[in-house]
Amino acid sequence: MKVSVLGTGYVGLVSGACLADKGHQVTCIDLDKTKVDRINKGDPPIFENGLEDLLKRNIGTRLKATLDTRQAVLDSDLTLIAVGTPFDGKVIDLKYVKEAARVIGAALKEKNSYHVVVVKSTVVPGTTDKVVLPILEEASGKKAGRDFGVGMNPEFLTEGEAISDFMDPDRIVLGGIDARSQDAQDELYAAFKDAPRLRTNNSTAEMIKYASNALLATMISFSNELANLGSTLGGIDSAEVMAGLHLGRYLNPVLADGTRISPAINSFLMAGCGFGGSCLPKDVSALAAHGRAIGLPMNLLSAVLDINAKQPDQVFRLLGKHFPSLAGKRIAVLGLSFRPDTNDMRESPAIPIVKRLAAEKAIVTGYDPAAKAEAAHIFGNIISLADSLDACLKDADAVILVTRWKEFNQVPAKLKAMAKPPVLIDGRRMLAKDSVPKYEGIGL
Repeated sequence: MKVSVLGTGYVGLVSGACLADKGHQVTCIDLDKTKVDRINKGDPPIFENGLEDLLKRNIGTRLKATLDTRQAVLDSDLTLIAVGTPFDGKVIDLKYVKEAARVIGAALKEKNSYHVVVVKSTVVPGTTDKVVLPILEEASGKKAGRDFGVGMNPEFLTEGEAISDFMDPDRIVLGGIDARSQDAQDELYAAFKDAPRLRTNNSTAEMIKYASNALLATMISFSNELANLGSTLGGIDSAEVMAGLHLGRYLNPVLADGTRISPAINSFLMAGCGFGGSCLPKDVSALAAHGRAIGLPMNLLSAVLDINAKQPDQVFRLLGKHFPSLAGKRIAVLGLSFRPDTNDMRESPAIPIVKRLAAEKAIVTGYDPAAKAEAAHIFGNIISLADSLDACLKDADAVILVTRWKEFNQVPAKLKAMAKPPVLIDGRRMLAKDSVPKYEGIGL
């Protein structure tokens, strides 16, 4: 198929590059000339494992980037809308989605052949049918279902693992106003023969995306609430509580041959210093706000968000066991991105942790294998950014592990080699509690 993708963020660029790698002719569209030029040189404007290789393999043959939305739509059979949907605390901002629909609709006005427009951006239920579709009809002067199709195809990509998630999907949800809109998406994903497909209407497809992220966020906050209770009661290790929970057959099914399977979702049933990123905080907040706006209090999701907002406080509770005051103390913060294998710092727990450390007059040094530039922009001069793990740990009074980067498995050996080892605050329960001389962990 000939495919155009409007938006070159994590979702748009990964989707476009992967679809090109599967044999489609893909044009990625962005309004930022710098991004377009970088993509056409095979230089990804975002950090994502495997993306650079994917671009270089396909640029100039099956993949290109352009500033010209009109021509890209005219030259393609299907357009994916993959623009941002920022959340202001009350509603998601649909200005980019609306503008995308307008420019696509204007192009469709000139087009004689049938075209399918598919929303891939995360939008609250009802958006595709009640916002995008009317704009497309108005701008094109045509009728949805007769002259063009409209679908909703949510993404289920994890930053840092987005390429593998796209190339080996666990599900493909095909939302559409009719069978023809769904058929076009089915053709788009024809190469993904083993992925289960679900055909549904657009509003249900939109809700599936929110339900998926709300479940993961709820599992994390559930784990953290139990961990905080265990810490208060004393004598309880929340990591072992979760390990015992995982062993139940509901979460650790046993096959006929006796083999146990530990599903990846179990990793969300583990205490830590809170969830972040561009999806979980925003999507759960948007869904809760959407419910409140129509008169339905979302008590569970509101509690999930409240627990998460307070979870970085646990780091300071543990620091307080060793330091009556943090003023003048040298604190090393390991990991600034919200998760490993990405430079994305949106809603990262590291942000409130670093800002509070600075407010309490600590001397803060941070290290992240990928997010140094982003951290410099966010924190300014309240933090020193080290170029290596060793440089970050040097002379530290305390070390706070915030992100589960694989490199941080080296920390125990490095701390043991120090003449005066600092206390380690393990905000992810990543390291064994007996692996360092002085250990404090969330939920311990």
